[in-house]
This record gives sequence, structure tokens and C-alpha cells, in this order.
Amino acid sequence: MFGTRILEERKSRFNSNIKVVRSLGLGTYIQAGGITQSGGVVEGIWRQTLKKIKHSPSVINHCLILGLGGGTVAKLIRKNWPNAKITGVEIDPVMVELGVRYLRLEDSKTKIIIGDARKFKLGKYDLVIVDSYLGDKYIDLLSNDLKKSKIVVFNRLYFGEKRKEAVKFGNKLEKIFKKLEWFYPQANLMFLCYN
Repeated sequence: MFGTRILEERKSRFNSNIKVVRSLGLGTYIQAGGITQSGGVVEGIWRQTLKKIKHSPSVINHCLILGLGGGTVAKLIRKNWPNAKITGVEIDPVMVELGVRYLRLEDSKTKIIIGDARKFKLGKYDLVIVDSYLGDKYIDLLSNDLKKSKIVVFNRLYFGEKRKEAVKFGNKLEKIFKKLEWFYPQANLMFLCYN
């Protein structure tokens, strides 16, 4: 594609083929399996979502990101809540490495934990971001722990066959959280869950 170039390609045991791409229109972003994971269009999706949260009455001091990726959402949380303590859990060290190298992940001042987020011991957070393709697994394993947090946001793909799965997931969330807002930025469905 004109105006697009691949800056780096890597293999990962968790994400197979990872590409770092720079384009004129979307800037630098990280793709895994042909889907943008960090930067680019993902930044716009999270910017819109966090704007909705910013207007909620909750104070955001402690944030947890399950599925840190290259750190896009961490940078946006830092921008919106400059004094928040941010912890990011990511299973794939290659994603974190590329986030540092190309997306300035270190600027977010995030405490980074390399490991399986499903095994991460949750505490009480003001904001929990679940930005992983295993989001439904978190509900099964951690629903009681997630209810201790003020706001929990789940990011789900919402195109083609993924739509039916996302709606089913949302219906499940409605039975767990006190209030649930469905938000549709581009090809994603964001579930904003409030306790």
C-alpha cells in the first residue's frame, strides 16, 4: 500500500507474526495476525472510550490493564489521569518490547508485569481495562474480583461472525455488573461496566 512501510517483523509464541507498520494516515502501529493491536486505529478507539469514562463521577487513581500490548491504552490513561498508578499485565514480551521501541510505552510510567493476566491476583482498582481476546475467560475466573473495581472496560471485536459472540458476552456482563453501557467505536464493541 502506498505510504505504508513495515518497520519490523517478529515471530512470537503468543501472537505468531507481529508487524510494526508506519503509514501516512495512521502513524505507527503494531499488528498481530493482521489485526491492529496497538497504535493506529486502536488509539482512536480507546481515546473515544476513555473520554466517556472521564465524564463519569469516579476518581481514577489506580488502573489495571489486562492485555497491555504495546501500551496504547496506558499512554491514554496517563494523559487523562496524570497522577494515576498504572499496572499493565501482558503475556507476550515481544509486544512490550515493540511498544517500548516504537510506541514510547515507557512514557506512560506503567508498572509492567509479563505473565498470564488470568493468573494475576486482582485487588481493588478504580479502572480495569480488559483488552485481551480472552475477555470471556476473565469473567468465568474473576467475576467476583472484578466486582471490587469501580469501572471495568472490556474491548471486543465487533464485525462479521464476532458480532454474535460480542452480544452474547454483553448479555453475560449484564448479569454481573450493576450498570453496563454498550459503546460502538468503529469495528469494536466496548463494554463499560460500573459497580
